[in-house]
Amino acid sequence: MKPTRRTGSVFDKAEAAFKSATTKPVEAAPKPATVPEGKELVSLRLDRAVLEHFQEDGPGWQDRINAALRAAAGL
Repeated sequence: MKPTRRTGSVFDKAEAAFKSATTKPVEAAPKPATVPEGKELVSLRLDRAVLEHFQEDGPGWQDRINAALRAAAGL
């Protein structure tokens, strides 16, 4: 007569505990990097006087040029 294995036995419980302790949790996929406002890197030639005007106030001059261009374009 062949011994029957009972469900819920001590061995089954131990195996389930081992698997839950050794299995890595599923990690959420990293969020893709987003470009703010869909900005693109471009090369642009500006007059020296225009560039100096926007650079006078220090860092952020590129954002100030962008704001001026948006205003001129009516955006």
